[in-house]
Amino acid sequence: MKTNLKKILVGVLLVAGSLHAMALDVNFKLSLKQPGNDAVTYPLKRNGNQLTAAKALPMTISYRLTSKDNDQLLTVTLTAKERVYFNIGASVATDYKTDDCEFYLPGFWYHKNLRSPKEAPSFHTSKSWNFREDRLSSPLTGVYDSQSGRTLTVLRNLSDRADALATHQEGEIILGGKTSVGYLGFDNERGRASLTFGYPWVETPKRYIRKLTLVSPATSFAKLEAGEQITLNWYIRESEAKDYGQFVTDSWNYCMDRIKPTAVKQRYTPEQMKAQLANYFRKAYVDKYALKYHSGSNVRCDDCLPSDHVTLGFVGRVLLNAFNSLEYGEQTGEALLADMGRDIFDSWLQYGFTARGYFKEDMRISHGIPADADCIHSIRQQSEAVYAVLHYLAYEKKQGRQHKQWEQKMRVLLDQMLLLQKADGSFPRKYRDDQSDFDPSGGSTPSATSTLVMGYKYFGDKRYLKAAKLSVDYLERNIISKSDYFSSTLDANCEDKEAAISAVTATYYLAMVTKKQERQHYIDLCRQAAYFALSWYYLWDVPFAQGQMLGDLDFRSRGWSNVSVENNHIDVFVFELPHIVRWLAEETGEQHFNQICDIIESSLCQLLPTQDRLCGIAVPGFNPEVVQHTHWDYGKNGKGFYNDIFAPGWTIASLWELYSPQRTVGFLKNK
Repeated sequence: MKTNLKKILVGVLLVAGSLHAMALDVNFKLSLKQPGNDAVTYPLKRNGNQLTAAKALPMTISYRLTSKDNDQLLTVTLTAKERVYFNIGASVATDYKTDDCEFYLPGFWYHKNLRSPKEAPSFHTSKSWNFREDRLSSPLTGVYDSQSGRTLTVLRNLSDRADALATHQEGEIILGGKTSVGYLGFDNERGRASLTFGYPWVETPKRYIRKLTLVSPATSFAKLEAGEQITLNWYIRESEAKDYGQFVTDSWNYCMDRIKPTAVKQRYTPEQMKAQLANYFRKAYVDKYALKYHSGSNVRCDDCLPSDHVTLGFVGRVLLNAFNSLEYGEQTGEALLADMGRDIFDSWLQYGFTARGYFKEDMRISHGIPADADCIHSIRQQSEAVYAVLHYLAYEKKQGRQHKQWEQKMRVLLDQMLLLQKADGSFPRKYRDDQSDFDPSGGSTPSATSTLVMGYKYFGDKRYLKAAKLSVDYLERNIISKSDYFSSTLDANCEDKEAAISAVTATYYLAMVTKKQERQHYIDLCRQAAYFALSWYYLWDVPFAQGQMLGDLDFRSRGWSNVSVENNHIDVFVFELPHIVRWLAEETGEQHFNQICDIIESSLCQLLPTQDRLCGIAVPGFNPEVVQHTHWDYGKNGKGFYNDIFAPGWTIASLWELYSPQRTVGFLKNK
């Protein structure tokens, strides 16, 4: 039986009202703080259109509930009678049993976050959490009842943006200025689930302040002067979904409709972007070791000098950047860039492989090239390297240049990948050079899929296509059907955006090389995964305080994306995703897909460092990586700034792919 939310909310805005077992109710509380004293919390009760406490309050609180399409718009207005420091909280109770519930806070919480360790927000630490809204890609909290299929969401309705610097990390904090940042969360401790929300922000039972670091909770207090007023709005919505994946899909579409994000005013054209990014190729090139590379890992933001840390795939993307440098150098007539690209490929052909045929992928090159026995390989980095080489070979072939040795190396590596594949279609996340498992987790399997499809297209070997299809069988059974995208980022084996993007990419590649019903099946899988990938991308602009660099640059977060549950910052990781999502829009008629691509393509150029506008980076073209948009840091600086070191190798590669929309489709359509 579906609850009639409107009737319940109109009739029973209560704190502890007792309703029948299937009903919902909304509870309010008000916390008041006197500077120097502990805050006092008052339960609120309904009195006409007012919320009152057992004693007289230094403010009046009114509420209004109006029907808005299929939602209820809850409006709360607070008016101060005297100067007051306050925090108002609310919860919407459900009759969903605790054990049956799955939660969703976009870009930060999926299911129960159980793939994350207890040092990050998850059910390992608590079954109830509250978070600042700017941690979330959409300011929404939601719960799905797996038994009944019913869902409930609360979405903050914001009309302005402001934030205030916080004086400390924990405890009760009086904010030093205006903020629009509230909080969203859930309570799942009492046998029945509730969604929680309020203003200003609260973070309980712990605050997540940096990677795998939880600290004591915090409650912030906003100030109102006598006669001053503030109005707060939330949309409350009930619906139904066939499963958790459908719940995420419906919630994303709902946020698109409610928030109505639009493209950012684009600062640069694709051609201008590449012209600036190409400076990275010039300034990051290192040729003093046997293996040549563009320095892309452990680079300092304040000088951008090359590092000796070499990562073949993510986060350095050495071979992909070598190809970009070569191709762009020939397109523009800059022989230096073309020569750099060729020299990098030549050096890796000579020194970059183990005897078994795998790439050597992660090293401190100043210490020498690691011995084969010391190499730990990842299916992701190996796949990314093959991807780059096959694009390079296809390009070179068009120029009338053949590279038989490279082709032979790629055949050997692809054949080795076939031996790595498990009977269920999965690939180990990491493995030793003797092919024994180092991390048997199958979450990175889709990284191999697209590479195998490319191998099939380039060499015409149907074994690679068969293996790719088998890998997507695993992907469908274990990841897409369970809405459980994890284990694709290299430094965190948790719920993450890159896992969903890998699933989108894998299914797209197979759809591009199959026909009829089989092709449609891969399109359907690609569409399912795309919603999860897009759920990590911001649909709103988080606020910044004056003095926080990103705010002073008028940075807009919409179109950027959170990284993972463990790494709570935003970045430019897209690579092929927008091109695939635009293709999906054509195949499915989903116009929201085109809209989000417009936003992403227009937004991700905002922090490009140029000579006149360096955006906090020492050298033009070195696009920043760790963009810290909330009260979290990767080790240094915090909200509104970057960490002190970054990995520009992958950011340049990602943006280059974004602004090269025909590269992949050209490879897959042409043999």
